[in-house]
Amino acid sequence: MPAAPSWIVDRLEANGATFAGLVKGVDDAQAVWRPSPEKWSLIEVINHVADEETEDFGARLRLVLEDPRKAWPPIDPARAVVDRSYNARKLDESLARFLRSRVESIAWLRGLGDVDWNVASVRLDGAQLRAGDLLQSWVVHDLIHIRQINRLHYEYLSATQPQFSSAYAGDW
Repeated sequence: MPAAPSWIVDRLEANGATFAGLVKGVDDAQAVWRPSPEKWSLIEVINHVADEETEDFGARLRLVLEDPRKAWPPIDPARAVVDRSYNARKLDESLARFLRSRVESIAWLRGLGDVDWNVASVRLDGAQLRAGDLLQSWVVHDLIHIRQINRLHYEYLSATQPQFSSAYAGDW
């Protein structure tokens, strides 16, 4: 079987820089701001992707490739936001943690060589998930949170500058 598709690994690598660019210049007030109590802040999103890098996608893909019969350890990303006090952390430290983990993930993926991307594992809910599904989902997970960060920037701007209109920019 082939090695990890290089364009997927390249996209994961590029997404690290995208996350860094999206939070560049964000001050502490914006980092912890939430559009509503049930929504996440920028720093919560960054800490979430950092945790997912090591506890979900990377760890679970490794498990599927090494022993697809082995049970996955449970995770609770929504609970982690509260239990790990993401909003009390520093954005630069959180981003650095994510970027370090991403560099390690990229190195691991590039070093995999030929693997069977169709090997499947049974998730905790009983559904089957192939290694290739996990790899593709890893990229999509990034894209979902990149979109979320863009929305948070838009909502923060709208909330903190209500005297101005962004209607000229087009529909959000």
